[in-house]
Amino acid sequence: MKNQTNISAFKNKALNWANQFDVCCFLDSNQYKDNYSEYDFILAVGAKEELNSSKGNAFAELKSFYEKHKQWLFGFLSYDLKNEIEVLKSENPDYLNFPELYFFIPQYLIASKNGTIEILLGDKYILDEIAKFASSIPDNKATNISAKLSRAEYLSKVNSLKEHIIRGDIYEVNFCQEFFAENASINPVQTFELLNEVSPTPFAGYFKIYKKYILSATPERFLCKRGQRLISQPIKGTARRSDDAVEDEQIKMRLKNDTKEQAENVMIVDLVRHDLTKSAVKGSVKVDELFGIYTFPQVHQMISTISCNLNPDIHFIDAVKNTFPMGSMTGAPKVKAMQLIEKYEVTKRGVYSGSFGCINPNGDFDFNVIIRSILYNDESKYLSFQVGGAITYQSNAKLEYEECLLKASAIMKVLSTN
Repeated sequence: MKNQTNISAFKNKALNWANQFDVCCFLDSNQYKDNYSEYDFILAVGAKEELNSSKGNAFAELKSFYEKHKQWLFGFLSYDLKNEIEVLKSENPDYLNFPELYFFIPQYLIASKNGTIEILLGDKYILDEIAKFASSIPDNKATNISAKLSRAEYLSKVNSLKEHIIRGDIYEVNFCQEFFAENASINPVQTFELLNEVSPTPFAGYFKIYKKYILSATPERFLCKRGQRLISQPIKGTARRSDDAVEDEQIKMRLKNDTKEQAENVMIVDLVRHDLTKSAVKGSVKVDELFGIYTFPQVHQMISTISCNLNPDIHFIDAVKNTFPMGSMTGAPKVKAMQLIEKYEVTKRGVYSGSFGCINPNGDFDFNVIIRSILYNDESKYLSFQVGGAITYQSNAKLEYEECLLKASAIMKVLSTN
């Protein structure tokens, strides 16, 4: 199955087939070349064993779950796990009600590398089942999206956060706003495929847990482990694309040399370096790439890469805990930034700005950052997506609002499609 058209058709069929099950997870690189990804895509289907935790000791439970089974695990970590890492709280309203942490061992596992499909768990007959599968789910209807904050409210909150920066409380904070729809009725698979078509990204994914869905076009890696190496790739710095090739290149170069965007990025790089030192062999933390510019269909992004060698005395789950939540979605100093996020945002983040991904039987893992993602509760018919950006001393509230709309543009386009 080396033909690219066939691979795309297979992915479509396989995801529709997987969606019959109560639980499934699909992780797709969209053919982006990456030094650390193990597969081009991987599809985990059905739950043989599950860990569902909202009790305040989720990381310890995940460690025990992995040690007991030492098999492939797929799952997500919600942003609000911060409350078991630091003395923090999450009291804003939650309209989606995802668990704080959920992982499962799949019944079936299908992966692709260099155009070749592999069955990692399950029998070969699965491919015949997928080939014969016919989907009969209704098409999408256009969804009316509302904003939780008005433009004026957003501007006021950003200016209040800048006052905290002027006072020296923080250097930078990631401030987000929610867009939502009530009584929403979507076909999750079709919506994800539209999103993945409009905005293909290297850490895209689809996660179904019973009646709840994450449909993600995220471009960001949170953390991955390969052997004894940990790698984090925070994104800070965004610029629009242009249809004009010359102008597009100029925009890209302006982003590369923008001192404000560089200042935002380097603050988070320093935060990630600090977080990694908690799990690293002494002296092994290094910045592999600073201010790399990467191009996606909707935007150019500034991405840095930081890595370290994992201290053999530290469990890899503790290494995840030591870096969570990711610096790119919090701010610096991290704890104070998270306190202000709770104060100024009006919705509980939940799985938004958390992470989902997989752990293999050897303890290597790869986790994304849940941004540019649609979250949907099919029971309550509530649909949500959030967007945000880094607020610094140099931030212009009006430009930050425009950047939010730019980041939301792909999802808006998908949800307005009949």
